[in-house]
Amino acid sequence: MAKSAVSTRPNQVRIIGGKHRGRKLLVADAPGLRPTPDRVRETLFNWLGQNLSGWHCLDLFAGSGALGFEAASRGAASVVLVEQASTIARSLQAAAELLKEPAISVVCADALAYLKKPMPPLDLVFVDPPYGQGWLDRIIMPLLPHLADDARLYIEAESALPDELAPGLICLKRGQAGQVHYHLYSFETFTGSA
Repeated sequence: MAKSAVSTRPNQVRIIGGKHRGRKLLVADAPGLRPTPDRVRETLFNWLGQNLSGWHCLDLFAGSGALGFEAASRGAASVVLVEQASTIARSLQAAAELLKEPAISVVCADALAYLKKPMPPLDLVFVDPPYGQGWLDRIIMPLLPHLADDARLYIEAESALPDELAPGLICLKRGQAGQVHYHLYSFETFTGSA
C-alpha cells in the first residue's frame, strides 16, 4: 500500500471479551481497511470458545488488529500481527504497547514473505485479506505447513467459500454480515478412515 494512500485520521477498535474487555484502541485509517464488526467477532469467539490459553495465533492481514487483540485478550500464548503497510504496522505496535500485552508481536511484512519463515505450529490463523486481489488463492497452500493438527482457520471473503478449501481444511461454521462472508475451518493433517 502506498504511503500516500494512508491517512492519519484515527479509528477505534473496542475489545469485546477477555481480560482487556471494553478497552478501546486507536488504529490508523486506510482505504480498504475493514475492521471485523463487533457482532462478527462475538460470533467467532463463541464458535472458538472464550479461552484461548496456550494457543499460538497469527493475524496474517492484521489491518486494525481487532482479531489478534481479541485472541490476546482471551489468553493466547502468542499472537503475531502481520501487516504490510508500515503506517498501519506502527499503529498496531502503539496499540499493543498501550495494552502492555507480552503475547502480541507486530511484524511489518508481506504475508507471503512472512510464511516463508520458520514458526511454531499455529493453533489459530485469521485471514482477512484485501478483496479482489486473489490473496486467498495465493496464501492457502503456503499456510498449510504452519498449521497444527486440528488448528482453526478463520477467513473473511467477499463471497462464500467451499466446504473444503484445501486438503484437510473443512468448513465448520459460516455466516454473512452485509457483504462480508466469514468462515471457520478446521485443519486435519490425517484424514484417513479408522
